[in-house]
Amino acid sequence: MEARVSQPELVLVFSGKRKSGKDYVTALIQDRLGPEVCCVLRLSGPLKQQYAQEHSLDLDQLLGPGLYKEQYRADMIRWGETRRRQDPGFFCRLATKGARQPVWVVSDARRLTDLQWFWSEFPRQTQSVRVQSSEETRKQRGWSFTAGVDDAESECGLDSGVEFDWIITNEAAAPSLDEQLQPILKLAEEAASSPLSDS
Repeated sequence: MEARVSQPELVLVFSGKRKSGKDYVTALIQDRLGPEVCCVLRLSGPLKQQYAQEHSLDLDQLLGPGLYKEQYRADMIRWGETRRRQDPGFFCRLATKGARQPVWVVSDARRLTDLQWFWSEFPRQTQSVRVQSSEETRKQRGWSFTAGVDDAESECGLDSGVEFDWIITNEAAAPSLDEQLQPILKLAEEAASSPLSDS
């Protein structure tokens, strides 16, 4: 087997605050494009898997939305930062391993180093997407400020200094998600149907 990941035609790297709706939006895109065309990659998946392994924890509960994950979140963030300092692409490489679809949707970039890894590995294909929601809306979805989490780099690392290719506003008052996602879906469909480039 080849060690190199297959070349995607398009990589959509999503970021956004907790409870902004990143998972909802990325699942919607996969649903529209179909799983044979589009895969959703989570950088937090391999992070949690590795963390659970090293700390003898329940991976299923760490991957879920419940309180179990929340009690380990701050320590998991610190642990992840240490791994990233040693090797900035560590979790990105694990997440993309085995991905074969033409369109990759990365649902949870949190730091500039995440984006930089995709920009350097897939410069032609990578597009950055920011999902945003007001604090009020996020609170309605169950968010409340947690010191050591919401003021850490994992939540604030992409708040400034990045010119996103796309910004999706996930609010009741905003244009519908279907409307906002239309140009991104069109781009993805074109990328998926294009013959593999020689470059």
